[in-house]
Amino acid sequence: MLPLSIFIIARNEADRIGETIQAVRDLTDDLVVVDSGSADGTQAVAAKLGARVIHNDWSGYGQQKRFAEDQCRHEWLLNLDADEVVPPDLASEIRALFERGEPPLQAYAFRIAEVFPGESAPHRLAYALAPVRLYRKSAGRYSPSPVHDRVVLNPGVKVGRLRGVVRHYSVRSLGDQIAKLNRYSDQQAEDLDARGVSIPAWRVFVEFPAAFLKAYFGRRHALRGTYGFLTAMNYAISRHLRLAKHIERRRADAASGRAPRNGAAR
Repeated sequence: MLPLSIFIIARNEADRIGETIQAVRDLTDDLVVVDSGSADGTQAVAAKLGARVIHNDWSGYGQQKRFAEDQCRHEWLLNLDADEVVPPDLASEIRALFERGEPPLQAYAFRIAEVFPGESAPHRLAYALAPVRLYRKSAGRYSPSPVHDRVVLNPGVKVGRLRGVVRHYSVRSLGDQIAKLNRYSDQQAEDLDARGVSIPAWRVFVEFPAAFLKAYFGRRHALRGTYGFLTAMNYAISRHLRLAKHIERRRADAASGRAPRNGAAR
């Protein structure tokens, strides 16, 4: 076992979290699952596989991960989402970092690529994010943002890059994806208000086509056939919903005579 804590936040992930835990179970003696009220038995699945399950009411992505950081026993942390699976080559790479004691750097990033239904692995040219997910507690921690979950590192911290690619099973089905993106757009609209950001109304006329092109070509969903087209459409819908809900909230404020929320300009 490595001197490493692994933490996962979850809600209603009984169908996916088992594979996520099993892929990294041999790396740690401190695997923490922070559950925000699952009704499908996620807690039991995680506990059966040796995770320490802790309940915490949902407070946003960043805050939930910050809470999870505080529950971990080791100085080194690895964060995974409940629908992300570490392949054997990346697990071996992480283990090799600790073979001679402390890893040479304080933080490491690795690529995370989507695996769509019907695929056994990410497309070799699939778009992938590469966030910091392996880091020392003393080097940084998650941003408190309710919608943006990223590790904010201390000034001067150098980041290493691992070669392995995490498999991200983010899409159960197109309908489930739409429902998830709809909920997320609510949180994004609230976050815009909280930060005092006002997006001009003219953007509503270009947001959908621009977002579709970004996903279909910029994120290379065009390489994934019909399903890639459909998921690019879902992404565009979610970006449209974020903006539509933001504008609707501003209109409601204007109609009621309320001042713009948190100083956002109308």
